[in-house]
Amino acid sequence: MTLKSKFDTGEFAVLAEMEPPKGADVSAFLANAKRVRGQVDAFVVPEMSNAVMRISSLGGSMILRNEGLETVLQVCCRDRNRLALQGDLLAANALGIENVMAVGGEDPSFGDHHQARAVNDIDLIELLQAIRSLQEGRDMAGIELAGSPRFLVGSTADVGAKGKSPELELSEMTKRAEAGARFFITPPVFDTALLAPYLKRIDRHKTILIPSVLLLKSLGMARYIERNMPNVAIPGALIERLQRAPDKVRECIRIAAELVSAFKSEGFKGVLLSTIGWEHKLPEVLEKL
Repeated sequence: MTLKSKFDTGEFAVLAEMEPPKGADVSAFLANAKRVRGQVDAFVVPEMSNAVMRISSLGGSMILRNEGLETVLQVCCRDRNRLALQGDLLAANALGIENVMAVGGEDPSFGDHHQARAVNDIDLIELLQAIRSLQEGRDMAGIELAGSPRFLVGSTADVGAKGKSPELELSEMTKRAEAGARFFITPPVFDTALLAPYLKRIDRHKTILIPSVLLLKSLGMARYIERNMPNVAIPGALIERLQRAPDKVRECIRIAAELVSAFKSEGFKGVLLSTIGWEHKLPEVLEKL
């Protein structure tokens, strides 16, 4: 069953972030994805997340697609102008990619090529509108296409982020939905209660909210995120739980699995598992669900 079919029927979908390699050796990338074939419904392939140079999302998505794995292509405002973005989208659909996720992209100052210049020819709303225009048969210049792509379109939403006004973020989500986004992936969420203010205000039949579940690697990582990532909140009780755990890696895996189960119980239509380099741990998380 495709990701779109799962969303249409209301079945719970498991997405997993699969970071492409920084280099041409894709053996580990492929092996990690194949290891969870049948347990993950679609792999989100980031477009050089944190502005670190890697194999592109289009390249990584096609590598997985050629193995029969469903992917979500990220299209990013940061690196390409409107010509390149539209060309990549048409190429992706012609090659069998059916899901896209529009993102703004982190500033190059966060990454490993500090001399790189961000493009940002169009913003996120314009990118979503461009995808919708392509699906309606015309490019951004209004020229008719010889065949229209068909995509399930998603984007991001800072839902559950610390210090964010639910009203303001819901307003941003509405704008993105009106521009064509059907599903929204949140930052990492470690407390399901943080999403309660949003659930009261959205129609979950129309707006598909996908919480991100981040696999922590250590107590130090949890403390660092809580202190330094303004959009992610980690409850003190969870940090204390990790402090007490004799095997902290195993406890991190348990926490991730518990969060997935909690979101499923809350009626969400899916989750995104993010492992940040620990893709080899995905089977352990999924086994505990």
